[in-house]
Amino acid sequence: MHIAVIHGPNLNMLGIREPQTYGTMTIADINAMIATKASELGISTQCFQSNHEGELIDFIHRQHGTADAIIINPGGLTHTSVALRDALLSVSIPYVEVHLSNVYSREPFRHHSYLSDKAKAVISGAGHRGYLYALDALSATQSS
Repeated sequence: MHIAVIHGPNLNMLGIREPQTYGTMTIADINAMIATKASELGISTQCFQSNHEGELIDFIHRQHGTADAIIINPGGLTHTSVALRDALLSVSIPYVEVHLSNVYSREPFRHHSYLSDKAKAVISGAGHRGYLYALDALSATQSS
């Protein structure tokens, strides 16, 4: 099984940006943690981060025929991007939406996601462990 892991805008600033909300782990720390867990599960991963919507969409398109699943933390694009939603639907790859913070305990505009209704699962508020939970969920789906 191959899983593409997508980190959206501003996630390159993890460890610096609002650590009380997003934690102190950097994106490099999270990617390393993902690689370790994926290896334990016998899964290959490719992590990608961009602050640019078009680059995220291009990366999603390149996953067609390559990735078996996607884990995506769309960052602020969660609440604004129909184009990101359309890209995910266009490749017909199951995906799990992950958010480090509990978006439902934050500002009201963060309560809506353009991706959640089509996601296999949504993990919100579990911090960096949300990525690990997503790997476990997708791995279990493969073996069932």
